[in-house]
Amino acid sequence: MYNNNAYQINLVSRLQPPFWMAGGSVAHLLGTDELGRDLLSRIIVGARVSFVVAVLGIVVGGTIGGCLGLIAAYRGGKLEAVIMRCADASLAFPILLFAIMLAVIVGPGIVPVLLTVILLLWARFARLVRAEVLSLKQREFVLLARLGGSSSMRIMLVHIVPNITGSFAVLFTLQIGVIVILEATLSFLGAGVPPPTPTWGNMIAGGRDYIADAWWLSAFPGMAVTIAVLAFNLLGDWLRDYLDPKLRQA
Repeated sequence: MYNNNAYQINLVSRLQPPFWMAGGSVAHLLGTDELGRDLLSRIIVGARVSFVVAVLGIVVGGTIGGCLGLIAAYRGGKLEAVIMRCADASLAFPILLFAIMLAVIVGPGIVPVLLTVILLLWARFARLVRAEVLSLKQREFVLLARLGGSSSMRIMLVHIVPNITGSFAVLFTLQIGVIVILEATLSFLGAGVPPPTPTWGNMIAGGRDYIADAWWLSAFPGMAVTIAVLAFNLLGDWLRDYLDPKLRQA
């Protein structure tokens, strides 16, 4: 139902206000856009796009960054230096410029957005995991495992990885809000998922020309971005407190 309404054009009902305003209707709770499409339906479908990009990007970028950070910290030496300098270069690179460049080369779509998200995230996860592993690999249980003849792979997978999953999960949750904002920004600039696929960013951009007479076109997608980011930030803070015994007791 919502998916159909998100794409269904009805010029007779164009720019209909929310139901509580004069001229509004309960058939379109948040009003309609310039083509008569239901705004609430488009916000719901746009949420799916934002969260698919966020989850896929974080899973791929987090996996790559986590593995590289783990290898860098455990192996050390020149390999660590090379990986971390690449991470520093990735963090220093202007992410919006990279996204716009990809959109020009490949064309707007979900692929440039995902590549941008992966480039942004892998370095953050690599730095976090490296810091955690540098602390853990000096602990007694790791030294005992090494003295007991355990291989490096077994030590990393059995003794180190389970001890960094908490920090990894917290960063994973907190980054969802970051990616939602990034995806909305790219779509707003025309470097993200293009119309007619509804995304929060291109809905905000599309409502700019009607802001004086139809403020709801930009306001409600903007509120959706704000609520989503706030919710995941609060979830990340709660998860951090829950997974940390000291903070949980406090």
